[in-house]
Amino acid sequence: MRLVSLAAALGAWQLLAGLKVDLWLRFSQFPTVADVARTFADRLSGPDYWTDLTDSLTRILTGFLLAAVLGVATGVLVARSRLAEDLLGPVLEVVRPIPAIALVPVAILLFPSNEQGIVFITCTAAFFPVLVSTRHAVRALTPVWEEAVLTMGGGRWRILGSVVLPGALPAIFGGLSVGIGVSWICVISAEMISGQYGVGYRTWQDYTVVNYAGVFVGMITIGVLGWVTSTAVELLGRRLTRWLPRPSYLPGARPPRPARGAAVPAPVSPTTKEVAPHDQLV
Repeated sequence: MRLVSLAAALGAWQLLAGLKVDLWLRFSQFPTVADVARTFADRLSGPDYWTDLTDSLTRILTGFLLAAVLGVATGVLVARSRLAEDLLGPVLEVVRPIPAIALVPVAILLFPSNEQGIVFITCTAAFFPVLVSTRHAVRALTPVWEEAVLTMGGGRWRILGSVVLPGALPAIFGGLSVGIGVSWICVISAEMISGQYGVGYRTWQDYTVVNYAGVFVGMITIGVLGWVTSTAVELLGRRLTRWLPRPSYLPGARPPRPARGAAVPAPVSPTTKEVAPHDQLV
């Protein structure tokens, strides 16, 4: 079904662009799927595409890893310390609504190179989703768990490693999943404004020279890279939270079939209860 939906979308694109349909939406200037595929094949055979890909991935991974470490540490600190909340909370709440792409002039003034400025913007974009999710998750933890560790002689570091971080881990990965998507949006925008290489820079250059097929190549590349990185974050989160209960349905999975010859259990009425014999209860 997923392949069918993708093929249907590509077929509609090819049909509307090939016939140059101009009703309310104008498809006459759109390149066809075949034009984009030819441009994509030409880009793959050249060195510039792979250089742009490497630069964008280096920027996004560097900024995202910095944001993950700083966001988790700051979120735990603000949630666990009243002093840290009083000192850092007002500043963070004032800076948080500012779009990361609006910090491009600040990055140009602060950092000696455009590369460092782009990493700073990427880090800022992912920092606040991770911070907010971590802070709320730590504050929502059950106090009984911490009291149990204290009762058994554990200290602050034991509480942090055995209660706080494992308990907040599912929400932390939720923030990381949001953060990686926001990071891609901002790194592409920053490359368009102040970059020299990268997928965003190349996409903007294609737009300025009216190479619309190249623009769509950049858009597809951004979409695929964003999907791959967000899927990697999700898989890592599932790996590290294997102790969580999982639903019986997973996307793309089929329910297991009973083995051949195995007896199928009869349906049980919700009104009837099976009562164990008295000897078994004893």
